[in-house]
Amino acid sequence: MIVRTWHGCVPLAHADAFAKHLESTGVRHSREIEGNKGAFVKRVSQGNWAHFFLATYWTDIESIKAFAGHDYHVAVTYQDDDKFGLLSDPYVFQHEVDAVHPL
Repeated sequence: MIVRTWHGCVPLAHADAFAKHLESTGVRHSREIEGNKGAFVKRVSQGNWAHFFLATYWTDIESIKAFAGHDYHVAVTYQDDDKFGLLSDPYVFQHEVDAVHPL
């Protein structure tokens, strides 16, 4: 299994709206791709920022490419991301793991 991780942050004033936006874009989009085994979002407030950590779970690299395209190390972005003041890490990481266990 492969875990793909992304991080971005928004000003606290946009945190709740961005959480909904992330769910309706990145999370929903990933779950629509064959080979996706789930998605998990963690939100952490620090100072004036809300940090969002998205982990998606995949069967193989071809499934990730179906989601992210050929240049799958680059973060997938969506229309309206900017309206939340999003600071997105430009790159994501893929981690091969033996198993994923629920928290």
